[in-house]
Amino acid sequence: MQKIRVVIADDHAVLRAGLRMLINTQPDMIVVAEAGDGLEAVRQATETKPDVVVMDITMPVMGGIQAIEQIRQALPQTQILVLTMHDDTAYLRSALAAGASGYVVKKSADSELISAITAVHRGQMFVDLASSSGAIQEALLNRPSKESSRSGDPRSLLSQREKAVLTLVAEGYTNQQVADRLCLSVKTIETYRMRLAEKLGLRTRADLTRYALEIGLIGPGKFPHEASSV
Repeated sequence: MQKIRVVIADDHAVLRAGLRMLINTQPDMIVVAEAGDGLEAVRQATETKPDVVVMDITMPVMGGIQAIEQIRQALPQTQILVLTMHDDTAYLRSALAAGASGYVVKKSADSELISAITAVHRGQMFVDLASSSGAIQEALLNRPSKESSRSGDPRSLLSQREKAVLTLVAEGYTNQQVADRLCLSVKTIETYRMRLAEKLGLRTRADLTRYALEIGLIGPGKFPHEASSV
C-alpha cells in the first residue's frame, strides 16, 4: 500500500509532535517532514514533494497564506489542508483563494484531521462545518469562484483603494490621517472601512491588522504605532 505522504507546518513543536504521532499511527499515512515556519514549510514541501501539507496560518518568518500560494505554484499536485485556531470568515476565504483544499479548526483536530487528510488527498474539499461558526459556513457557501481561486491571491477580494485603506488602518493611522494621505474625506474613509468590514467579516482594528499581516499588505514589524480612535 502506498502511503499518503504528509508534511506538518506549525510553529508549536509540541503540537507537531502530537500530529506526527496521530498521523503515523494510521496504516496509510506517514509524516515525511516538519516545519516551524512558513518559509521552512515551502522548503520542506519542495524537497519532499508530499501528497498533503497540513498548514497552520499564523506562523513566523512567512505566514501560512503566503506559504500556501508558493507551494501551490511550485507543486500543483500537492494538496494543502489548513489546521488553524482561526474560526472566522476572512481566514477561510483567504485560505481557499490561496489554494487550500481543506480547513479544520484545531479544537476538532483529534476527530477530523485524519478524515480531512484523506479527503483532500482524493481531491475533495473538506471544511470542518460541525465545529465551525455560522460565518465559516456562510463563507464556504460563498467561497471564491474557480477563476478567482486560480489567481492564488486573497487580495483579489479587495479593490486597490480598499487595500490602500486597509494598509493604512492596519499601520495605525486614524481615519483623518488616512483621509489626508489618500486625499479623500473622512466620511469616504468611513465608508471604505464599512465595506472592508462587510467583505472580510472583521470589525476591529486589531482584526484588520492581523488580516493585513496574513495577506502581506504590511510586514511583521508594522503594528499600530500610536493610540488612535477608530
